[in-house]
Amino acid sequence: MTTIESPAFPRLLRILAVVLVFDVVAFGVWSFPALRSTAWSAGSVWVFGLAAVCVMWMGYWIVRSRTRLDGDVMTQTWLWTKRADAHDVVQLKLVHIRWLERAMAPRLLVRRRNGAITWFHSADARLLTAFMERVANCAAQPATPPTPAATPTASAAA
Repeated sequence: MTTIESPAFPRLLRILAVVLVFDVVAFGVWSFPALRSTAWSAGSVWVFGLAAVCVMWMGYWIVRSRTRLDGDVMTQTWLWTKRADAHDVVQLKLVHIRWLERAMAPRLLVRRRNGAITWFHSADARLLTAFMERVANCAAQPATPPTPAATPTASAAA
């Protein structure tokens, strides 16, 4: 089977994330003289610093995140790596608004046998529909029957 890969988010959204992170950082640099003259508690410095790290971290992952379909396994790099095997899926839901796809990534809700629910984003909806087809193919394949247990024969019982 072939491997399909795409960015997790559309180009416009990735550009917007870069612009917004840049603007937040530039605003912080511009505000630095006023912020420096303010009395800060240790807790407020930590919250402010953590918020800055979170904004940059999310912006980084929006730009760098990729979704990959390799065989029957779909993987998305994100803050943590998301992974789903087509054989383990019990329910799918595709959310795709075609006229918004330049700003909002198509996404696939995947519910697995163990009850876990994961959202996969892909700038290319064809990747998500290819995974849906693989899930359908796995569901259509008959389950392998269990091997029959050895039963005692009449001559062995006598």
